[in-house]
Amino acid sequence: MKPVETVSRPYARAFVEWARDREEVLCLSADLTGSCEVDDFRDTYPDRFISCGMAEQNMMAVAGGFARQGFVPFVHTFSVFVTRRPYDQVGMSIAYPNLRVRLMAFLPGLTTPGGVTHQAIDDVGLMRLLPNMTVLDCGDATEVETVLDVTEQVDGPVFVRVLRGVVPRLFEEPMQLGRVRVLLHGGDVCLLTSGICTGEALPAVEALADAGVSMTHLHVSTLKPFDDPTVLDAVASARTGVITMENHLVTGGLGSVVAELIADHGLGQRLVRMGLRDTYAHGGSLPYLLDQGRSAVRPAGILHPGLLEVLARAGHGDVIVLAEAGLKIPRGATP
Repeated sequence: MKPVETVSRPYARAFVEWARDREEVLCLSADLTGSCEVDDFRDTYPDRFISCGMAEQNMMAVAGGFARQGFVPFVHTFSVFVTRRPYDQVGMSIAYPNLRVRLMAFLPGLTTPGGVTHQAIDDVGLMRLLPNMTVLDCGDATEVETVLDVTEQVDGPVFVRVLRGVVPRLFEEPMQLGRVRVLLHGGDVCLLTSGICTGEALPAVEALADAGVSMTHLHVSTLKPFDDPTVLDAVASARTGVITMENHLVTGGLGSVVAELIADHGLGQRLVRMGLRDTYAHGGSLPYLLDQGRSAVRPAGILHPGLLEVLARAGHGDVIVLAEAGLKIPRGATP
């Protein structure tokens, strides 16, 4: 693969610039101002910055009140503190009245070493359940920078999984609401990835393509609504099966969204969902957590037996080349 450019704190810079001429935009923080990269906003626009302290439930109600007065509040905290702790307030104070509140959720999934209390492995599922809520998942620096424009298109609440710190730039074109990115065309297998899993999957996809696997690879950034006709066409035309890979439980997130699509349209496709399987992770760095067998979201997760079955049906059961590890799996081998 070509070297990947990285960007430091893409959200911090983008939010300050984007909000410059939007006086209605407010920034709310729950005592995680630096950790959510809004310290520059606080220093640049102090009159539009509101520190709510460690009181996330109250912060959601405050955001709803501001939205009713014509402001557009951007709420910033870790994803677990958007979804688990104040879920009732998000539902009743923001989603139910369909208010223009933007929930900017940092540290999605396993992107934190903080252990189970900070790992938002269920956030997409929880937010998808709320009527009126749009759900977005940033996969690189470009999407972090351009997701602000996407939120402006939604006349209602938006939940965004945001990446912080040093973030790779995988894409040149901006994020588009409700549209997937087609990264590769093929006829045997359809792979759908979201968030950080797209970057994790790219080396494996390249290696499998070199081994002769004809694969369509779609990057998904809008998880609700999920009605891009490109997805339906790609899933329906996959000759041997469909694979999803996500930084989330396999229930409630991308895997469930695709399963619902397949069922709703009577497609009858074999679906392999890769991600956390009814388990919590534990504290550790992202590379460490992804390398553990608990997640199956790293390219080594390609060893998933269901995926081996799909590839074998595509005519590639003799040898499967895996990225990074360089493993070769002969016919009949078990992961």
